[in-house]
Amino acid sequence: MRVLGIDGALGGFSAAVLDGEGFSEAASDRPDALEAGLGRIAGVLAARGLAVADLDRVAVGIGPGSFTGVRIAVSYAKALALAAGLPLTGISSYDVLTPEDAPDPVLTIVYGRPGVISARLRRGSDLRAAAGPVANVLATLLDDFGSGELALAGNTEDVSFAIAERGIVVRTLPRRAESPALAVARLALIADPSSSVHAVAPDYGELPAVMRS
Repeated sequence: MRVLGIDGALGGFSAAVLDGEGFSEAASDRPDALEAGLGRIAGVLAARGLAVADLDRVAVGIGPGSFTGVRIAVSYAKALALAAGLPLTGISSYDVLTPEDAPDPVLTIVYGRPGVISARLRRGSDLRAAAGPVANVLATLLDDFGSGELALAGNTEDVSFAIAERGIVVRTLPRRAESPALAVARLALIADPSSSVHAVAPDYGELPAVMRS
């Protein structure tokens, strides 16, 4: 399967193409989707000798994460999928940041604006998510956790100590070495596409404090 992955939620803007013979990826560590996003997508396609029409699927990171980055990436992905008549798969930032071999339970953290996080707690088949100020999110997800070991994935630096203060043994997991877009493409291989392109919706976590209409 030939999959184009796009992500603007986690840091900069990345694009990747995955096919049966290998992959190409390109990423920036700054939010430059408007300036360089389409060129980056064209570049990874060209590196594999492909056009959009040669793809089997488009996949996009839907957040949570950068509000502007998510909006742009989802817009690009929808436009490309609609123009080429391709299925579109939305992939959560939580899944991008959680290693495939993560133990259970695992708490995955995504940074938002200063002092704000989005987080998802996975315990077996149960998934719970919350977004907002750090203390509020941890209270929502961990007040009934009890004791024991909790694996942490994603942007964990500012929350590890606060979690340890709850008597929970913290195990920080290593981050994926690949770009977010390549992780999006890999996850799309095993995820069902949405029923329609329009059904793919962004997950902004907590919206910015001030928005212009």
